[in-house]
Amino acid sequence: MHDPEKSDLSIVASKPANAAAPAGAESVERRGRAKENASQYGMCRTPSRESMSSGLERVRTTAKLRKKERFTALLHHVTIELLRDAYSCLKRDAAIGVDGVTWDDYGADLEANLADLHARIHRGAYRAQPTRRVYIPKPDGRRRPLGIAALEDKIVQRALAELLNAIYEEDFLGFSYAFRPRRSQHDALDALAVGIASRKVNWVLDADIAAFFDTVSHEWLIRFVEHRIGDQRVIRLIRKWLKAGVLEDNKIEIAETGTPQGAVISPLLANIYLHYVFDLWAERWRRRTATGDMIIVRYADDIIVGFQHRHEAERFVDELTQRLADFALQLNLDKTRLIEFGRHAATNRKVRGLGKPEVFDFLGFTHICGRSRKGRFQLRRQSRRDRLRAKLREIRETLWQHRHAPMEEQGSWLRHVVTGWFAYHAVPVNGPSLRVFRDGVIWHWRRALRRRGQRDQTSWKAITTLANRWLPRPRILHPWPSQRFAVTHPRWEPYALIGPVRFCAGGAQ
Repeated sequence: MHDPEKSDLSIVASKPANAAAPAGAESVERRGRAKENASQYGMCRTPSRESMSSGLERVRTTAKLRKKERFTALLHHVTIELLRDAYSCLKRDAAIGVDGVTWDDYGADLEANLADLHARIHRGAYRAQPTRRVYIPKPDGRRRPLGIAALEDKIVQRALAELLNAIYEEDFLGFSYAFRPRRSQHDALDALAVGIASRKVNWVLDADIAAFFDTVSHEWLIRFVEHRIGDQRVIRLIRKWLKAGVLEDNKIEIAETGTPQGAVISPLLANIYLHYVFDLWAERWRRRTATGDMIIVRYADDIIVGFQHRHEAERFVDELTQRLADFALQLNLDKTRLIEFGRHAATNRKVRGLGKPEVFDFLGFTHICGRSRKGRFQLRRQSRRDRLRAKLREIRETLWQHRHAPMEEQGSWLRHVVTGWFAYHAVPVNGPSLRVFRDGVIWHWRRALRRRGQRDQTSWKAITTLANRWLPRPRILHPWPSQRFAVTHPRWEPYALIGPVRFCAGGAQ
């Protein structure tokens, strides 16, 4: 098998010079926010956070200064304080694993339980339990498998993820966004929008890795982790979680590949895997092979790559297919497309007698080549229709089941749902989709109320009054991508004064 250590690890180990290419620029993290996104991946703030920060800060500093350092003594950083903070960050009403222990049950005698767990971890007596498999529906009608870990496994995984993040956040590249501290889906969307608008992008590759979480090679994953982690006690913990198995229909299945979706440690392990398989390779390909502009944005296994030249895009797809095959992965051919897209796509296709440019979906939005009121190119983002329809179906079913509930209870719940939808989808030029969603909610609400009894004749005037009382009106909540990108990547940060500004995420040399 191909060993990436010789060819790829050197890219991580090298320290960027002042005039470095994008590899150095993308390793520069952006300025932190005053308030973190609630959904981002990482530890929450607790009163004891300061007591454990010094040890993790030393690990982080060492990882930053010594790119080839292998950490041979890490487990002692997993302290009772770190385990306590990990416990406090878990959701109290989360699904229960095979152990049947709830958050409240474990917290009834928290200090004794954590002391016992800490002792078992450090003497090697800790045993990972199988994950309980459940399925959640997807917008396309299929079901996504999720693994629900036991409570103690969640605690240990979150604590170890916090420790490993101190190391790998210094290694991960700028165009990787999923499940990382201080990075959200909207940061990836902003980077993509700014990249398409500011670089010479004429072709877009919308790539998706087939069943990524189910096909991750355990052997390759451990080899990748061992590039930086030399503490065999940490490696054994990861092996235990990978080999713990999955409980389904009262049968335990031991998988030879994959990492359960839903496990706390899985997002970090997935990022480590793709960092070595895709990120380092793609960054080197852009720096050494591409002759035109090229942008990259990756969110988990969803990858968007923009190219200036079509022949380079086609070559990249061929080499990416082989690269993934070398590490037991493959592209999902049904979801992977190379389309003509960008500021000149509409004009070029019109000259060739073709229709409008194709569109692509990324992180819940359909990206469209549009024009502003002044006739300039504008990347338009609209809520995906299938996701919108699926959400309205979910609301309809819930309203039907609770149509006899008090009006205040229905209105309060719908306000929460609509507010949450707007919080994510209220991006510039997406106003029509917001209005469609709100109108759909009102229509289903009225229909549910009219089915409460034979004499209930809720009029449109009455439902409009209720909607105005309970449902927020559509309005754009997010700034333009370029504005927020400029704040999170200010020009006065490193590399801003060395030639043109180098975009940390999605930019190209």
